[in-house]
Amino acid sequence: MANIIRRDPFREMLSWNRAMEHMLNNFYEDGELGFGEPLNLRMPLDVIESDEEFIVKADVAGIDPDNIEITYTDNNLSIKGEMTEEREEEGDEGRYHLRERRYGTFSRTISMPGSVDVENIQAETKNGVLKIHLPKKEEVKPRRIEIKGGTKQNVIEGKSKNK
Repeated sequence: MANIIRRDPFREMLSWNRAMEHMLNNFYEDGELGFGEPLNLRMPLDVIESDEEFIVKADVAGIDPDNIEITYTDNNLSIKGEMTEEREEEGDEGRYHLRERRYGTFSRTISMPGSVDVENIQAETKNGVLKIHLPKKEEVKPRRIEIKGGTKQNVIEGKSKNK
């Protein structure tokens, strides 16, 4: 004898809705996406190389420089920090119609393409942009090599290879 199973599409849709609601609650409450990935703010960076130094620029508008930590270890530059949430006072009137500004922790680690003089790294902020100056070590800077002999002195420019 065959069993008859009743299908209830509304119950199935409600079950799917609960699963999505559970995933979104985990996303906002735990700071995780529900897949084991932490919810971090993404900080855009620019890395520029000149003959003398590397320059890293990062957008940090609205972040207190005291809440930013910069470290350099094993040829890796790390920038970590936190953007705090602005809390409204109890007596304030009004409500948000749109709230897109983010808050929370952020971190970026990038591998630098060459040797850096760690003792002379400097950082500054201006107009919401963090600018980190990473001077190159002397052995990786380009140098001129003279060729002796003949009546005319020729100069050949070259760059040393980064290790």
